[in-house]
Amino acid sequence: MTKAHGWRRGAIAFLAGAFSNLAMAPFFFAPVLFLTLPVLVWLIDGAACRDGSSRYQGARAAAASGWWFGFGYFLFGLFWIGEAFLVEADKFGWLLPFAVTLMPAGLALFWGAAAAVAAFLWRPGVARLIVLALTLAAAEWLRGHVLTGFPWNTLGYALTWPLVLMQSAGLVGIYGLTLIAVPVFGAPVVMIADADGASRRRASLAALGVAGVPLLLLAGYGAARLLTAPSGMVEGVAIRIVQPSVPQREKWLPEKQAAIFQDHLALSETNAAGGRDGLRGITHLIWPEAAMPFLPLEHPEALAAIGDMLPDGTFLLTGALRREGADGNPATPPIRAYNSLLVLDGDGALAGVYDKTHLVPFGEYLPWQETLEAVGLEQLTRWRGGFSVGTSPRPLLSVPGLPALGGLICYEAIFPGVGDASAGRPAALVNVTNDGWFGNTTGPRQHFHQARVRAVEEGVPLLRAANNGISAVVDASGRILYDLGMNARGTIDTPLPLARPAPPFALWGNGIFLIIAGLFAASLYFLGKVESGDTHTN
Repeated sequence: MTKAHGWRRGAIAFLAGAFSNLAMAPFFFAPVLFLTLPVLVWLIDGAACRDGSSRYQGARAAAASGWWFGFGYFLFGLFWIGEAFLVEADKFGWLLPFAVTLMPAGLALFWGAAAAVAAFLWRPGVARLIVLALTLAAAEWLRGHVLTGFPWNTLGYALTWPLVLMQSAGLVGIYGLTLIAVPVFGAPVVMIADADGASRRRASLAALGVAGVPLLLLAGYGAARLLTAPSGMVEGVAIRIVQPSVPQREKWLPEKQAAIFQDHLALSETNAAGGRDGLRGITHLIWPEAAMPFLPLEHPEALAAIGDMLPDGTFLLTGALRREGADGNPATPPIRAYNSLLVLDGDGALAGVYDKTHLVPFGEYLPWQETLEAVGLEQLTRWRGGFSVGTSPRPLLSVPGLPALGGLICYEAIFPGVGDASAGRPAALVNVTNDGWFGNTTGPRQHFHQARVRAVEEGVPLLRAANNGISAVVDASGRILYDLGMNARGTIDTPLPLARPAPPFALWGNGIFLIIAGLFAASLYFLGKVESGDTHTN
């Protein structure tokens, strides 16, 4: 494999990257990385150690291998994005082949850069795994931040299943887990393959230690966390989550608006067993993202109907679109549109609002919006001018009867560091989303898994309302207490689980990740001194 050239190198890297997706949700087959990550190591070996080539030439060859690995990984991991372009295929269908190839190609640049830098710093033996861990973790961090970031399926998610391993996200964060994942999965096969016949047994034991000891430490930490997890609930809180499962192709049809709204009202008065109870005993009701296919704050009759539905003292938290004008009149230019989470009281009056701060590029806004609209392009939501960004840091929602809430609208739940991006530590997360854009694919399932990891990172429960799945109640340790699957229609009735004391990641963010990275870098220095000492002795 180290001697493969030309298209064969690219094909090998592409296939290894593609199969690496099996480590992610919903497959959770992380052992595949014991085979695929060594392929990347050997390809960089072949580039960095090529006879007659300079270090820069080796880095270029490694960049190509890293890019092909990343392209396979992201192409098969993000294919579901194409579903969004089929919702209005007559309008956006022509963009599908570009979306499902260009985005993975762009994201693969980060992996190509990681491989290039790794090749430039390449070292013999186990040190090269540490080099690759540092460069790949740095690349994944950059992928989560550059151009607003897109940290979907960060490699560290391979160490967030089963639940006992997921707890480590609250210790080191997803980028820290990425740093650990590379030597854990890459070392065993590489170290054994490096050894000759006489030393293979010793190499096997060393490889088992490199992979096994970190996994045991992570599992031990997770087991301790689960044993001390709180089991209580917040007193006096009874929540109903509504999952209406409205087909995305019907969602914004004008002739369907009234029926969709009435369906939300009727379903809200239906308990989890399917009986009509008029919201008896429910203190808080949650609808999904953009639940009403119109601007509810500009429709007094809709607010009145909500007020008639809600018992006294009951509040509705609903995803909704809204506009703000210059003088408070939503129709007065300049008009700013927001994707919001509204709190409505028992009279249907606005009692709180959170505006989405992390917008979806090409979905909720266009880069160079005015220029691209001038040539006829528009984002998938087809809202001319795009949506505006909400206030940063993210304000906490104050809802009577509930502790401080952190609002997460749609893909805001894929970004680590919710607490760092907020005005304070929330006691619970509320994630409203509409994954109907992406069909019954791996995408919505990956989205839900990443939202679960946010709950573990912050040590707080997660209440998730999705239009067509997956709605759920997740406790502060990531355990799923209740859920509604893809395309299911119904409600969840639940109390609110208690938050945990803030885990290390919630307190220090990526600080522990940086400490581990520093230790990895120090180990490279130590290994270099040992190697130079051996050379001097010889």
